[in-house]
Amino acid sequence: MLLSVNGHDAYAYTGGKSFNPALPTLVFIHGAQHDHSVWILQSRYLAHHGYGVLALDLPGHGRSGGAALESVEAIAAWVIAVLDAAGIAKAALIGHSMGSLVSLEIAGTQPARVTKIALIGTANPMRVSPELLNATRDDEALAQDMVNIWSHSTYAAKPSNPGPGFWIVGENLRLMQRIKPGVMHTDFVACNAYAKGRERAAAVACPALLVLGADDIMAHPKGARELQTDIAGQRTVLVKSCGHALMAEQPDAVLDALKGFLA
Repeated sequence: MLLSVNGHDAYAYTGGKSFNPALPTLVFIHGAQHDHSVWILQSRYLAHHGYGVLALDLPGHGRSGGAALESVEAIAAWVIAVLDAAGIAKAALIGHSMGSLVSLEIAGTQPARVTKIALIGTANPMRVSPELLNATRDDEALAQDMVNIWSHSTYAAKPSNPGPGFWIVGENLRLMQRIKPGVMHTDFVACNAYAKGRERAAAVACPALLVLGADDIMAHPKGARELQTDIAGQRTVLVKSCGHALMAEQPDAVLDALKGFLA
């Protein structure tokens, strides 16, 4: 599905179903150096079980036009513009990593637009090591390898993985390689610079879910403690045997957490 936002195409995957704005809307917001495809398993299931799904490509990522936005606040404003273009007054926001910060920013500043938030692989603050931040600027191939290794708890999929025959580590690397040069640095600078997390968390008025990977190196579960303290009534699910790439490594566990939360 293509929408026009700020003079550029904004792409949203709708889960294999025509988007129906009369259904409860779920907006999926991906993380740094990713696109909508990281949500394929969860978004497709939910689109076939009573929800209107918009899994976004952020500007400069995937099929959306325009340059990558330089701050979490700017991305949040763009997501609101997407909702306006789609004619959606309220939606549940589901964000991974950088996308979790965007979801938090919207929920804290636009409470009337948000019914629920699910923050996956989240942390606050979401600091990026100087070595990785410099690599995203100076050597993207090295930075992609660093992120890919740190995002997975294992190099090969476990027995009974829902996607047998798929190499999730290789898939994630290829996805990052497809994103335009320069976007990775912009994304990671935005994550590192975001400083309003505690203020926004304290202002969240809707139900909130945190889904954390027990073996996450990119955003260690300890990094979510401030959010757990500041978001009133939040619920946390800790997914075992899982790193930062939760939706690929443990897709059923993430889907189960979302299903229970959204019901």
